[in-house]
Order: sequence, then C-alpha cells, then structure tokens
Amino acid sequence: MSSQVFYRKWRPQTLAEVVGQEAVTQTLLHALASERVSHAYLFCGPRGTGKTSTGRILAKAVNCLTNQGKGEPCNTCPICQSITEGRAMDVIEVDAASNRGIDEIRDLREKVTYAPTQARHKVYIIDEVHMLTKEASNALLKTLEEPPPHVIFILATTEAHKVLPTILSRCQRFDFRRISQTDVVNKLAQVCQTEGIKIEPQSLSLIARTTTGSLRDAENLLQQLTTYYGTEISLRQVQELLGITGDARTRELVKQLVSNEAANAIATINAVNRDGLDLRQFNRELVSYLRALLLVKTGSENSADLPIEDIKELKEIASRTSLPQVLRAVKLFGQLESSFDGYSTLPLELAIVECTIPANEDKTPAVKSTEPELAAKRASPQTTPKPPAPARGKSEAIANPAKATSQITHDEPSPPKTETIDRPQVKPAAARNEETPAAKAELPKKTSNPPPAPLKATTEIEQLQLNWRQLIKEMSGSLSRTPAAALLRSAMPRTMEDNVVVLSFKYTALKENMERLDNQKTAEKILSSFLGHSCLLRCVCEPEDNHMIRAAQKMGAQIIDVEEK
Repeated sequence: MSSQVFYRKWRPQTLAEVVGQEAVTQTLLHALASERVSHAYLFCGPRGTGKTSTGRILAKAVNCLTNQGKGEPCNTCPICQSITEGRAMDVIEVDAASNRGIDEIRDLREKVTYAPTQARHKVYIIDEVHMLTKEASNALLKTLEEPPPHVIFILATTEAHKVLPTILSRCQRFDFRRISQTDVVNKLAQVCQTEGIKIEPQSLSLIARTTTGSLRDAENLLQQLTTYYGTEISLRQVQELLGITGDARTRELVKQLVSNEAANAIATINAVNRDGLDLRQFNRELVSYLRALLLVKTGSENSADLPIEDIKELKEIASRTSLPQVLRAVKLFGQLESSFDGYSTLPLELAIVECTIPANEDKTPAVKSTEPELAAKRASPQTTPKPPAPARGKSEAIANPAKATSQITHDEPSPPKTETIDRPQVKPAAARNEETPAAKAELPKKTSNPPPAPLKATTEIEQLQLNWRQLIKEMSGSLSRTPAAALLRSAMPRTMEDNVVVLSFKYTALKENMERLDNQKTAEKILSSFLGHSCLLRCVCEPEDNHMIRAAQKMGAQIIDVEEK
C-alpha cells in the first residue's frame, strides 16, 4: 500500500469520478460543452462531499490543452498535471478561515488583474467563504460581479446561510448532497480491492453509516483501521475502533420493553453497566434498533437498511406490540441523549418504567366504592339537589281528585288547619312529559365545564390519593424537571401518620433512588407545598401483584380467598 493518505490518493480527477453528485457534474459538463462557463460558482454542502475536488476538476477542464476547455480534463497535458500536483500558479486556493480580513481581499483584488502565466484562465478557489468578515465580503463584491475575462471564481462553503445575499446573487449555486451509504460502500470496496484490504461488506456498511455521507471521513476511517489492524479487518475490530458495543442485549431489551417486563429490562441495564460498557453508546444503539422497529411497524422496512434476518426478527417483535407503544419508546429513549451523562443508570431506568406502565394506570385513580359521597360529588360536582318527591297519598290525589275527596270524607277526619307554607309546585309526570319542543328550546344551553377543581376529602391522605396525578401534572418551575418529580410519577401515596407520607413503589430500584437524600428532600418539598405544611417522606416497595389487586378492587372486585404460601 502507498504511504499517501487515502482521501488524497483516491481524490476524483474527472467529473465522472465524483461520487453521488450527478446533478452537479452533468450541469458542469453541459456548460463546458456549450462554452457557457460562468465567471463565479458557489459550491455548498456538507463536508467530504466533493466540493473542493469538483472545483479543481473544473479548473483543469477550462484550461486543458487537449480538449480546449470543452469537456472532461485529459489529466495528461502539462496544465492538467500541474493542477493535479498542486503547483499550477494560475490556480489559487485561498482558505477564507485563515485569510478572512479585508487586507487579504484587497491583495486578492490587486492580483486578479494580472494575466495568467501559463493557463488560459486564472481560477480562484476560495474555501469556507462564509468565514470572511462582512467588510471583506463587501470588498469582494465588485470584483466578483465583473471580474476580468480571464478569471473564474469558485467559492466553497459548508454553511451557505452565512454567506451574504449579495454574494449569493452573483454566483451560480450548486448544492452538494450527502453521499448515500450505497455509493460510499461501493467506493470503499473499490479502494479495498485495489489496496489489497480484506474486509467484510457488513463492516463497510457500518463505516458508511458512521460517517453519515462524508466520503472523506469514510476513507480516513478505513485507513485508520488498516494502520491499526493490518490488511485483514473483522467486524468486531471495526466496532471496537468506533466504540460501538454491538451488544445483543439491545435486542433483548427491546423485547422486554415490548412485553412490559420492567423488572427484567432494569436488570439488563444494570448488567450492561456492571460490564463496563458505555451507557450513552448503548442508548444510541438502542434508539437505532427502536427506529428500525418503528420503520418495520409502519411498513417502511426498506428504509431500515438491515439484513434480511434482522428484518424478520423485527417483524416478529412488531407483531407483539402496537405502534403507539413503539413511538412512545423511541421518544423516551431518544430524549435521553441531551441530558444523559453516560454513567448513571437512573435515566434509563425511569424511561423503562415509563415505557412499560400500562396506559390505564397513567390516569387519575378512580374513587373507592366505599366512599359513595365522594364518588357522587366527583361524578356531578355541580348537580343541584332534587326537590323531595310527594307522598304516595298526595300523588294519588293529584292524579284522581274525586277519589281522594271520597277517601278523606269517609275514611279519615279532616286535618286541623295550620299556618300555610309556600312550597314549590311539582308538576305530574304526564305534564312534564308533555312539554312542547318550543319550551325545551327556551331552556338555557349548557356551557362547557370549567377546569376541574382539586377534589376534597376528609383526610389528607385521601386528598393526596384523589389529586395525585393532578399534583404531578401541575408541577411547575425547576421542580418539574428534577429526578424526584419523575420518580413521583411511578409512586402512589398509601398512608400518612404524624406528617409522614408513605409512598409505595413497584420496583426496588425506584424506591432506592427516591431514598437518595437530594431526591427525598425535593419530593418532601413538593408534597409540603401541596399539603400546606411541612411533611416527611418514607418509601416502601410493594410487588406488582399488590398494585394489580388494588386496581381490581377499584373496579369492584372483592378478595374471596388468600392462598397461603
């Protein structure tokens, strides 16, 4: 193998060799063939996509002695060879990142007027042009708009939005896109075949995915692998160099999330942590696999770019879950990237528990059936009391007055006269049913219900239980973004004695995290703010079965028998 770096040795020398930029290269070829080459070009796009290489090829093409500037460069004439070797005096490359001041641009403007020494055109390639100061960019405007006939400007940038609009309007703009993984793999395979490197196609695909469309980065990474491991490279070696765990437990964890096995999933995370793996990188791979599962679930498995065997496994997993659950998992674990320190397992554990909580448990708990008054109040908090129903005898008197008079005359003595009391008249049922539609239309329309007020209870623990979800939802400020606030979502208040609130957790890991001094103090502050007085906190762990029994009791179930263990 040559000692020259790969990205320089394998730099494209013709427009046809530029990888993945067919729209740009075809347009330039047509311009060369019709002799309509512009005086100024702007090449913009991500790094490693061929902007500077295309600029050099265009400089060779317009000055080539063989084709007279009407097509691809020959790369054999003296002008082409001098430009390829970087010694052509008429092709000037300027790094705008280090020559960004107005003095450098003034010097460039003075030299632009000089005629070329050997070539027909003097070509200026200004790289990272967005780094020029505003004053330097304005100094370049006049020359860029009306340069001498023998000068061509080629500006390159990775951030076109930072270039002055006045410069953009004076250039023909070409956008270079990220190179597809297929094109990168094909180019790397060609390099490996010529350089005598033995590497698996799966390893090349992994390199292409990691470099995200930058061919230069991919070629640099390939050379780094050959320097470290030699000419025979395995997939495991590529994973080690890239810091990728490649751990099969990512798939195992996804299966556990789909099956709502929170305890097993938390055990898997802690096993990964004990093995010394980078939790941040493990989370990235987990999100990548969840993304593939999301694509398969939505029928877009062709976009997953995975082997057939992996697609079959993902389809089997997708058949056991729902799209909302997959979407929820992708969001939960994807959001950890910004705040994840890579050392603590708590963020992953919280995401696991939140992902595996059934949807019906995330709602406000129902009122116990043993509290009919509270249940009635919650069901209809603004219901007005009905007027008392008339006695049986009075109803019959209203329905049949003749019969009632006969009964009073012959059966009972007349009641003594007493002071009359005005009572609201109650219409008979028949009269109420015969109300006209017009009368019904005159009734006032019901307005939308106002936001629910906090539910009242006789004791403070009942007050907490009834308003628990509302308390968590309405937390504001910095407290809502603390780990303690997230832990409270997985807890449930059980009892309260002597200003000590007992919180119940399903899993031991969550209980232990809440018992950390900082989390416990924050939780006590939240509860004290709600109750209106200071309180302390005690945590207990109850198995998941107990929570399921309580949920069943809330729906009216009763315990018939208890099995002795």
